[in-house]
Amino acid sequence: MASEKPLVLVLGGTGYTGQSVVGGLTKSGNFRVAAFVRPTSVTKPATETLRTAGVEIRVGDFTDDFEKLKQYLHGVDILISAVDAGVVGAQREIFRAAKEVGVQRVVPCDWATPSAKGVILINDLKLEIREYLRDLGVGYTFIDVGWWMQLFLPLPLRSTVGPQVEAMTWRIHGAGENRNLLTDLHNIGTWTAKIIADPRTLNKTVIIWEDEVKEKDAHEIGARVSGDEDRLREKRIQMRVPVQDSMCLTARSLNLLCPMCIGVRGGYQEANRGRQRGVCAGPKRFPGDQENTLENAKRLGYLDARELCPDLPAHSLEDFAKKFYSLPEPGELAGEIHPRIGKGESA
Repeated sequence: MASEKPLVLVLGGTGYTGQSVVGGLTKSGNFRVAAFVRPTSVTKPATETLRTAGVEIRVGDFTDDFEKLKQYLHGVDILISAVDAGVVGAQREIFRAAKEVGVQRVVPCDWATPSAKGVILINDLKLEIREYLRDLGVGYTFIDVGWWMQLFLPLPLRSTVGPQVEAMTWRIHGAGENRNLLTDLHNIGTWTAKIIADPRTLNKTVIIWEDEVKEKDAHEIGARVSGDEDRLREKRIQMRVPVQDSMCLTARSLNLLCPMCIGVRGGYQEANRGRQRGVCAGPKRFPGDQENTLENAKRLGYLDARELCPDLPAHSLEDFAKKFYSLPEPGELAGEIHPRIGKGESA
């Protein structure tokens, strides 16, 4: 019976990752699914889309008192968070409420690249939340996904999202030799549904990835599949190591002076993510180099989702590129995401 299926509540279910997670859970048929939305989001189209798909809508806010938070979690078996980066720290109270009402498993907001402490500011905040959950004693699963494929390919010349966004996608950091784990945003939910149904992932950390590609190879795929060939190669912007070092060190200094300033925080994150994408192909010169790799994820103790779920297809960046460049505007998502990251917001 449907009532016997576990109830999963998704925080941030109307965001990019949240929508993917809700979609994957719903399509799996193994869960009852609810989305937690703020009162200001009740009438938004994204919320109506979830409601039409049969997703239960629970309305509330992180700032509500502890007793209300417990009410929102009534009957919930699994709590998954895909909230905005700006409220990552505010997850503590609802996680404490989850522990008190008997939620069996919590998946906090991660959904990024595997990273040790001291590499990227927002990742450090997420690592603090992981430690909080361990200390709290509630069941958990931590899930990262590497980079979205949607943001790893260079935009074609026909894109109209604007020169600033287009130029960001044309950058190659250093020699472009570093490998990066990649996942199609739209497939995150499918993998997540399998992961949280697997008893082997309880109290474990899992990396979802579909391909591992050097940045320079991604640009070659883009040039070839987009049809822009040499013209797109001419647009590449080489980010030299000394330049990126300077950007990262400046951003880090500003962050130390004003750690809670959103614009400064965003600049620090973006600079470090540039390092992560591949500035240094040799030994680590700066936190972020060689971080987003399967080797590093396993060194940090991650379980490999592809080993856990061998029945799920893992799509290559080459195959994804064929769909990406066939879109009317491949840069639509990048046009929405990159300006927000520049302001220190979350994707």
